[in-house]
Amino acid sequence: MPGITVREGDSFEVALKRFKKLVEKAGVLSEVRKREAFDRPPVRRKKKAIEARKNRNKRSSGGRSKKRDY
Repeated sequence: MPGITVREGDSFEVALKRFKKLVEKAGVLSEVRKREAFDRPPVRRKKKAIEARKNRNKRSSGGRSKKRDY
């Protein structure tokens, strides 16, 4: 868990902003959201397959836009 030390003269808002930045950088919130709800194994496999298909399509296109002949 990220932690910060509050310096002398720091306001609460500044300390909170630094803490939020550290939490975001560590990926704590994304991990919490991921663990929030239980996914059954078939649902998890289906999501993983969909994500793999998206990534495969992105890689195969190579970032090139397809030209159309009009």
